[in-house]
Amino acid sequence: MFDAKKLLDQFLGSQVPGLGGTVRDRAGDSVQTARDNPLATGAIAAVLLGTKTGRGIAGNALAIGGLAAIAGLGYQAYKNYQAGQAPAAPSDAPSANNPILLPPPAESGFGPASPAGSNEFVLVLIRAMIAAAKADGHIDDAERALIMDKIKAADVSGEAAAFIERELASPTDIDALVAAATTEEQRVELYTASRLTIEPDSRAERGYLDLLAGRLGLADQLVDHIEATVSSAKVTLSQ
Repeated sequence: MFDAKKLLDQFLGSQVPGLGGTVRDRAGDSVQTARDNPLATGAIAAVLLGTKTGRGIAGNALAIGGLAAIAGLGYQAYKNYQAGQAPAAPSDAPSANNPILLPPPAESGFGPASPAGSNEFVLVLIRAMIAAAKADGHIDDAERALIMDKIKAADVSGEAAAFIERELASPTDIDALVAAATTEEQRVELYTASRLTIEPDSRAERGYLDLLAGRLGLADQLVDHIEATVSSAKVTLSQ
């Protein structure tokens, strides 16, 4: 079995050498790199979506990491929800001097040391992201072949490339995605990963995310927190 965490980093584009400085500095550099040449970032999300949104997501994720992005955003949203806070507005996003994400506490149920950080569940997160990318129905046979050519050109090969190709070709099995998330933290991360992948600009995308949230049994207020947290992070990192 291939290293799912490495593939997730490639998926979100967090493996770019030579990016130092602050979170804001890295974000600016990463966004520009992704816009200039998405393949140079290894950002598979950008290849899948083929849109400005996809490139923006790739650049944002570069600044905060792959699994760390999903776990950190999920934990932040869940913590605020449990505290009874109002969902954050984009203007409430952290400043350049206050890093957007901190590693979730070891006992939180989020992050690499938790069940949500296992290789098996990271594969589920990648499946969820591919399903979200397919939600608007724009990936037909011709588009899928083009995507795979670009993915292979981005140095993704072997089992990892075969896995992506199978997921692109297969109908979305939302039942399997939901069943794989057995803890509340995993359910939060699965929705967060899906929402991080796309901007729900179409009815199909919004409908898919609403269906997923309902099937995961996430409270409406928790979903609002995840939506606000992801949106705020995107706004902050892309400014």
